[in-house]
Amino acid sequence: MHSIQTLMDGLIDYAGLFPPADLEMKPTVANYGEYRSGANDWMLSRLIVPVGRLEEFERHADGRLPISRDPASDDCWVISALTVPVDHDDFEADLERIDAFNERHLPNGSGAVVVDTIECRAADAAGVDRALELIPDSLFPYFELDHRGDIRGQVAAMAGMDSGAKVRTGGVTPEAHPTPAELARFISVCANAEVPFKATAGLHHPLRHHAESVGCSQFGFLNVFVGAALAWNGRCEEDSLVRILEAESLEDFQIENDRIGFGDQHVTLDQIEHARERFCHSYGSCSFLEPLEDLLGLKLLTAAKAGS
Repeated sequence: MHSIQTLMDGLIDYAGLFPPADLEMKPTVANYGEYRSGANDWMLSRLIVPVGRLEEFERHADGRLPISRDPASDDCWVISALTVPVDHDDFEADLERIDAFNERHLPNGSGAVVVDTIECRAADAAGVDRALELIPDSLFPYFELDHRGDIRGQVAAMAGMDSGAKVRTGGVTPEAHPTPAELARFISVCANAEVPFKATAGLHHPLRHHAESVGCSQFGFLNVFVGAALAWNGRCEEDSLVRILEAESLEDFQIENDRIGFGDQHVTLDQIEHARERFCHSYGSCSFLEPLEDLLGLKLLTAAKAGS
């Protein structure tokens, strides 16, 4: 369906290095290269790599990277680098490591890869302000916020500053998962401030479900990003967003070729595309294949569409 393709276009940041997959660098790099050259590359966005492992990435990516005169071309591999927290003594050093990495890959023939995004933790609005003074314009930062606290000050500090928020939507313990009300609050605060966000962890499957391996319910990526698209387009309030995040059945959604809805509200293809570009950017997942296989299983994508 065109609506699902629009929603899923470039939605997944591959995080194979992280739990629960916990892959070594070599298979992570191999997987990312395979996915980028495969029929379903349209769903794939960045590779997530900690700054401290960029040189290790280079060793394993040697010979795999495309050779391009333009490191910003469509063939170029794109990395989102995880830095230390913004109040850590090594934060500036991490920015310098990223700059050195990008410099090494500028010359023709050096392998087309670029770090254009960073992800870091910020404890308060002052930390966001300090970090924004240090981060070069060439990097787009996502600041990970604690969903259990009042994030309005931090989000306000990001507003209009070419930066985004990051929310942890899961983990390997129940405590790592926000409640539907907490996640709805995060999305609503960001939407009201017009601050984009990305999510990470726990979003392997399309719909909310109970995960026996973790011992709690986990969010679905359809719940999160359909809800975010509706919120961005003024189609749902915070209480309605909670209900969307709690929905466990595909029948709760109205998914048509040219729009997606929940309850009596819907978003069109143009509205979904606008929300993805301006607001709900992506989510990190240690699996790229599980989301794809689930969408095929639910017949939201056909094999032909998945490979188009």
